[in-house]
Amino acid sequence: MIQKVFLTPFQKFVKIESFSGILLLLATILALIWANSPFGNTYNSIWQYELGIVTETFEFKKPLILWINDGLMALFFFLIGLEIKRELLIGELNSIKKITFPLFGALGGMIVPVLFFFILNQNPETVGGWGIPMATDIAFSLAILNSLGKRIPLSLKIFLTAFAIVDDIGAVLVIALFYSGTINLTLLFIAVALLGILYFLSFKGFYSRFVLFIFGIVIWFLFLKSGIHPTVAGVLLAFSVPIRQKIDTSQFLAQLELVYNNIKNASILNKPILSTEQIEHIDDLEDWSSKFQSPLQHLEHSLHGWVAYFIIPIFALANAGVLVTSGSEMDTNLMLTIIICLILGKGLGIPFVIFLAKKVKLLDIPKDINTQQIIGVSFLAGIGFTMAIFISGLAFLSKPYYIDSAKVGILIGSFISGIIGYLILRFNKVK
Repeated sequence: MIQKVFLTPFQKFVKIESFSGILLLLATILALIWANSPFGNTYNSIWQYELGIVTETFEFKKPLILWINDGLMALFFFLIGLEIKRELLIGELNSIKKITFPLFGALGGMIVPVLFFFILNQNPETVGGWGIPMATDIAFSLAILNSLGKRIPLSLKIFLTAFAIVDDIGAVLVIALFYSGTINLTLLFIAVALLGILYFLSFKGFYSRFVLFIFGIVIWFLFLKSGIHPTVAGVLLAFSVPIRQKIDTSQFLAQLELVYNNIKNASILNKPILSTEQIEHIDDLEDWSSKFQSPLQHLEHSLHGWVAYFIIPIFALANAGVLVTSGSEMDTNLMLTIIICLILGKGLGIPFVIFLAKKVKLLDIPKDINTQQIIGVSFLAGIGFTMAIFISGLAFLSKPYYIDSAKVGILIGSFISGIIGYLILRFNKVK
């Protein structure tokens, strides 16, 4: 019973991510069809349409695609930040024993693809794309794992999720350090000072969604104008959200019993409406419920559906529409490099580092996970879609003619990686 209660939140997470992967696939297919249809011009014109605020003294306008990539994706990174904080404090990354398995897997999944990229890349102009094959798309990979049903042990799903979160930490650091523009130190200092205030308030036990929202908009804007990519602000803001409740379980249960008795005693028999006293007691219950909920957990739960079912599919629809007609120019070397990095860089790099670390006794692999399953999941990790496309836009921001080539490489590499990973896991001999 305890195990069932403990696993339910993770199982819900897997279901959300799995359905998100399906929506992501549909949005990608729609974007490709739309971009290569007779209505392809409308595809580009819609995402390049400028929106913003314009007054006599202030102007702030951006194309719709940048509102998605810089704005909506900041919420995606905010959710990643919440997940990272939760996993580091109370989840699958909160101890050395738990973190070693996914950590070494993530290191292999980041370092080896980057090495492959530097070895294979022949064009100095595309060397900036080295970060593209680093990240794993958790939605697509979990959707494939979930489709295999009982053939996949829960510990393998937990490994993939923890691995992807460590992977995301690496991707965020890479974006912050290597894919940001010229830095305005004054604006960055102001943003950091505001973050410091939020951290201090959190440390003192104060939390307000209104304060977080206002500070978040200002900090996002300051990061955008300072030259640091604003999605990094989303992660840093997430770390200011406290994980602890204001009251513990025993206090809440005692108050719940008191409110229950008060409502029962104030009951009006055979009336379809509540009495004034009952309404007051229900208000008390709502107040106590808000104190009992973890702010981080509540925000994560509230945002997860929006990110999985709206933000990520919209991102895919806006970014995956690559023109692949015979007349379009593509950098074949860049495409092949990314394809190989995603397929072999991940598929070989992850198990190589894991088995090497196991050989020197730096980690223990769960007994219900076999070698073939590790290799299969490693190929699934080559599905780099969301983060890979995001990084390609940053890597070639000043050289947009390489972006479509990178996207095609990501799509093909992710597709092949997914197929190989699925087949390896599908024909794995389950005991």
